[in-house]
Amino acid sequence: MRKQLLLFLLMALLLTFGTVEAQEHQLVDLAQVNPRIIIELKYATTDNFLKQKIYTDNTCYVLGILANKLDQAQKLLEQDGLGLKVYDGYRSVEAQKKMWAICPDPRYVANPYKGGSNHCRGAAVDLTIIDKDGNEMEMPTPFDTFAERAHQYSLAPTSQQRLNRMLLRTVMKQVGLQSIRTEWWHYQLPNANKYPIINKGGF
Repeated sequence: MRKQLLLFLLMALLLTFGTVEAQEHQLVDLAQVNPRIIIELKYATTDNFLKQKIYTDNTCYVLGILANKLDQAQKLLEQDGLGLKVYDGYRSVEAQKKMWAICPDPRYVANPYKGGSNHCRGAAVDLTIIDKDGNEMEMPTPFDTFAERAHQYSLAPTSQQRLNRMLLRTVMKQVGLQSIRTEWWHYQLPNANKYPIINKGGF
């Protein structure tokens, strides 16, 4: 009887672990994980480099594992009265193709025909920091500025802009996310390209 009970408990533990792991690798609504994170998807508006709305709504999906890390980052920032604002999360392959057609520059837009974007995997996010009043902190450039000034380690921005950029980078690294060289706003899971492309319709 004791052996049967131990076997049952072991199986239950393995099933629970498997369920949690599966959830971490599925798309989730970030607002459901932490409703205090401000969602302002630029591609759900015309305020983007495409100058057109390509998302159907302002719902931000990311992989569960990424959502949990963003939840941790939000809680860290809240200790200083700050928070996160998210510009972009999961992006469909169709949306990525539109971007590539307008800006076929692999420094700034991932080629959807050669590996695709980590946004299409739900493994990347574009974001900034807001103050206690909900105002965006001053960063080197606006979102989606394709210029060297927007690069992660550019010295062109003002000292305050560099400090704010470093704060964002420090918090993101603390929760286990990685930056890319050309965009101060972009963070992703380690080895993000190992995750499969997800073609969820409606984005």
